[in-house]
Amino acid sequence: MDLRQLRYFIAIVDCGSLSKAAERLHIAQPSLSQQIAAMESELSVPILLRSSQGVAATQAGMTLYRHARQVLRQLEQLRVEVGQAGEGEVGTVTIGLPTSVAAIVAVPLYRAVRLQHPGIRLNIIESMSGNLMDLLASQRLDLAVLFREVESRGVAVLPLLRDSLAIYGVESMLTRAGKRLNRIHDLDGVPLVLPGPSNGLRIHVEKLFARSGTHLNVVADIDALPTLIAIVAEGAACTVLSEALGPMCGPAIATGIRLEDSGADRPVSLCWSTASAPNSAVDAVRRIVAAVCAQAVDDGSWAGAHRLDL
Repeated sequence: MDLRQLRYFIAIVDCGSLSKAAERLHIAQPSLSQQIAAMESELSVPILLRSSQGVAATQAGMTLYRHARQVLRQLEQLRVEVGQAGEGEVGTVTIGLPTSVAAIVAVPLYRAVRLQHPGIRLNIIESMSGNLMDLLASQRLDLAVLFREVESRGVAVLPLLRDSLAIYGVESMLTRAGKRLNRIHDLDGVPLVLPGPSNGLRIHVEKLFARSGTHLNVVADIDALPTLIAIVAEGAACTVLSEALGPMCGPAIATGIRLEDSGADRPVSLCWSTASAPNSAVDAVRRIVAAVCAQAVDDGSWAGAHRLDL
């Protein structure tokens, strides 16, 4: 195998289609198919599953994919560091941020990296937390901010802070019998729109409802924050989100009411794959992320959060 074949294979897995990958790579699809056949012959195992919906990596293919990305990333880092020796930290660092976190820290993170390490090219991926976990596991991300605090196999965790949750809805939905809704049991049977079942916030909310014996009435699964907020603004459902998202919700939705239940807040941690090779640029960004999150709590831009002493 050569580096060209590895690049071809990565493009196919990322695109999920031979034709789309061929278009991205500017080569003929039959040539691309021949390269994959040659790789499978050399490895003596199939690395792609082909179907009418496209292609996907086999288990062996995913192992190849992870190693291939790491090899190409290290090669690129080598070229950059040799070419800019003595000019400080250099290279590309890819970090995944959940939408709620990106709204608070993405811009100050960019500014801090540019100021402290202008040789680092920051690549920010904004997505739902469940998708970011998948990207981290496949080593498409160097770092990710996730709502977890326990290390798992292959993933290191640096706890940063605790994020308070709040109930959002139009004013008429936030009051029952003259009482403002501020606890989980107040939401018994209340129509809610939440992110999908694999989302970290959704899992956390389900645990809170189960612990309190409260009926969770999810009427829609929405994995896009702007759409979720727009639906809540219609007035027929509420949602549970980070308290820090209040300014993003717009005038149609009342300011979020913090959940007062014990344990209702959630952990926020910086995570990375333990399989990744040591990288000084990633280490530098890791330190900046921790500092930026701490500053966001201290200056009040991350409303309702309290940071942990590291």
